[in-house]
Amino acid sequence: MAVGKEILDTLHSLVDREITLMHICGTHEAAIARAGLRSILPPDLKIVMGPGCPVCITPQGEIDAALDLAKRGNIVATYGDLLRVPGSKGSLESSGGDVRVVQGVHKAVEIARNEPDRDVVFISVGFETTAPTVAATILSGPPENFSILSCHRLVPPAMAWLLEQGEASLQGFLLPGHVCTVMGYEEYEHFPVPQVVAGFEPEDILLGLVMAVRQIREGVHRVDNAYPRAVSREGNIKAKRLMYEVFEPFDAEWRGFPVIPNSGLRLRPEFADYDAQKKYGVEIQHVEKHSACICDKVLRGVARPSDCRLFGKACTPRTPVGPCMVSHEGACKIWHLYESKRA
Repeated sequence: MAVGKEILDTLHSLVDREITLMHICGTHEAAIARAGLRSILPPDLKIVMGPGCPVCITPQGEIDAALDLAKRGNIVATYGDLLRVPGSKGSLESSGGDVRVVQGVHKAVEIARNEPDRDVVFISVGFETTAPTVAATILSGPPENFSILSCHRLVPPAMAWLLEQGEASLQGFLLPGHVCTVMGYEEYEHFPVPQVVAGFEPEDILLGLVMAVRQIREGVHRVDNAYPRAVSREGNIKAKRLMYEVFEPFDAEWRGFPVIPNSGLRLRPEFADYDAQKKYGVEIQHVEKHSACICDKVLRGVARPSDCRLFGKACTPRTPVGPCMVSHEGACKIWHLYESKRA
């Protein structure tokens, strides 16, 4: 704790102007809220949330495609976080289909092997953290009755979009520690703003903030690594090779964002037999937003969960209106658990 106090004192001594930093990781938001870090930061230092929750940024059209697959009689395997995310016609939980919660893609394959007379579709959600595991599974030759609906996204294209829009007046980023553990941070080095890879303990986050603020004060931009015990510049080379052997980037929509170029991952043509979209002729449609939910603004860092008039009223973890109140990495659920209790 003494180390944390020393880092915090340093941070207070460095912040002499208004600074806005964004983190791109739901686990960072959970750690910040759980430790109450915002309450002890310098008043001029603002930490906003970005699109760091993979379940939250999965658009309604992809949820609708998963619902379609369930209604066709397939076994749909998914992470628990995705179960209650609303599509335009309900959620997987309310679909009435055979929807099963699994801990990972290997469990979905296990279901397919144990029930060879049923088709199993794994809803494959996540950033670069989970995609290599799915790729390795595809390369291992799962049974013919197994396929995936790829809902994977890549972080750097979304960061580029955020910088181009300039909505949140960002001066720097805390980079996602889990993603960087796999991918390294080479591909972030071209962004012209200060960036720091940070871990998930309160001291890790405070150290990351100190390193980012120092760059801002010095008028420089680079990627500093405050998480060297887990992250290297080149990342996990084998995992990256596997991911791009099986998947290829394509232009994809994010919930709360438009279509972002080369921000999604789809299976390469040679793995089409495992592509649920092609196997079942499922189309993913754009769905217009029709609720008062402001998850889109929260994911872009231009609003806080508490700015939403539904927050804690019509929208709660028991009765979620938007995806940010569903996932354990969703900002609204995190704020409902921690921040609202401090208000």
